[in-house]
Amino acid sequence: MADRNKPDQPEAPEPQASNQLARFTKAEPGDGARSPDGSRSNPVYVAATLRSAEVALTDDAALWAAIRNRTDAIRGDRYEEFVRRVLCGHDGTGPPVCSPEDSKQTSIQTALKAKRAELIGATSGYGVDAYNLLKYATQAFLLLESGVVIRTPRFPLSDAERRLGIDDIVPDEVRTFLGTLNGPLPYLQRVLAALESGLEFGTSPFCKGALTHRFTCPSMLELIWSYWHEEGMLVQTMNAICMRFQNRRGPLDRDPLANLEIDALRPLNNMLWGYIQDEYNRLTVSRRAYEYDHHYGLKMVGKAVPELRSADSRSKFIEAFHNLLYRTAAFYREAADTTVIPDGFSLLNSLREVHLLLAEGAHNQFGDLPWTSRAEMLMIQWMLGRPEMREFLRGRAMVPYSERWMGQVDTMKKLQGWTDTSITHFRNLGVYGEQILLSIRYGDWNEITDQDNAKTWARAWRPEIQGYIHAYMAATGVDLSEDIVDFRNAPARYVQPSLLLEERIAAQESSMELQCAPVSRSLTAGGASYGALPGPGRRALNPYRKG
Repeated sequence: MADRNKPDQPEAPEPQASNQLARFTKAEPGDGARSPDGSRSNPVYVAATLRSAEVALTDDAALWAAIRNRTDAIRGDRYEEFVRRVLCGHDGTGPPVCSPEDSKQTSIQTALKAKRAELIGATSGYGVDAYNLLKYATQAFLLLESGVVIRTPRFPLSDAERRLGIDDIVPDEVRTFLGTLNGPLPYLQRVLAALESGLEFGTSPFCKGALTHRFTCPSMLELIWSYWHEEGMLVQTMNAICMRFQNRRGPLDRDPLANLEIDALRPLNNMLWGYIQDEYNRLTVSRRAYEYDHHYGLKMVGKAVPELRSADSRSKFIEAFHNLLYRTAAFYREAADTTVIPDGFSLLNSLREVHLLLAEGAHNQFGDLPWTSRAEMLMIQWMLGRPEMREFLRGRAMVPYSERWMGQVDTMKKLQGWTDTSITHFRNLGVYGEQILLSIRYGDWNEITDQDNAKTWARAWRPEIQGYIHAYMAATGVDLSEDIVDFRNAPARYVQPSLLLEERIAAQESSMELQCAPVSRSLTAGGASYGALPGPGRRALNPYRKG
């Protein structure tokens, strides 16, 4: 052990700085003279910093920018603006994103104007015509806005560039990746090559061959968006309102919607009438539940959900997807350490596994059911966001909701005694989950062997991935990014989300019963004694306390 009382030993002469080190040093006036052996009489301080490894820009970054562009374009607030502009005003629909040179824009815009003029010309204002026009406009909105392109002036690439630390992705790079601005994706080209040779394309569904628009411009829609909004009680909120609108009492002894009275002078009254009359044309909860199981292996739990007997289920999807999110979170932790170069091959293998599982579920109703479900839920959001609805279901004014309809859903959940988790978390799960899965589904991950693609993917989607992980923990109580130390807790991240939500509701009800339980207290000379909680199987509050 060195003696602290000894005088300091003279330091060894400092070697002369090399040319590489000299570039980082700067001699200041008065640094001191050099000694004969070349060392300085005063020390020279060199500033050294560690930086993260540079991110390589890959071609598929253009696809991710297009996914963000289109998923942002079909948000609920954009849909509300579209309805206001087209059905309330006299503005046009705008060009379709997939075929701006086509006459589709003129035909859709002309049809909408004709139907609107016909409805306004009818002076009665009764029936289902108004709802049918809203339904037609919703289909037109999705047809005009969805696709795998980036449209000018809606070209919001700034987020992608900030996340990747790269220059602007120009349209030429989009064309390079897609072949043309509206060209097919490499993944879809690979699928087409596996089909029969000489396959013809056409626009008519009555001819042989493949549909051109589904090959060159697939809709940027994922059914997981509908799943999480349904778990957030969006559809159940509308069902409760429709029951009260028809003067049907709910399951509770005292109906919490007894004071719901929508006057006949404003348009929501007629919209709800058309919505109820169109029930036979809408998707049932059973059909959506079967398709959730077919796409992602996600099962719903509830009184309205029958016992599923699925012919095909993605039973490994939850495990594969949650493992991907966990490995991505571990990658972020390693990337934050500037002394470590994180490995991307584990990410690449996880991406490839999720990509294959998503491809297995892309059959049968994959083309139409997500589209139909999105259209129906957009109309529900629009009706819940109406002023007539906000007069009764008043959301909390100080809560910063992203869209108008969200406060009404939280109020309904409070009235009905449903989950007390905010709809914000379920909405984020749907939005972020859709973007993440679209980037995996339409990427050519099965043929990619370079780990830089996986690293770039993780960095590009970091806000969405970490937002999904946080929202999942807030909704279900399971942290997908947590390291598993005790493997007895490992199965929790692979449990069905609906079962976790059901457990959270049961815990919420138990907590309320505990708060409301009558507890008798009697003061005695030796202290206080408390009456036992009611109910069988009760336990002492503190079994180790005696006396």
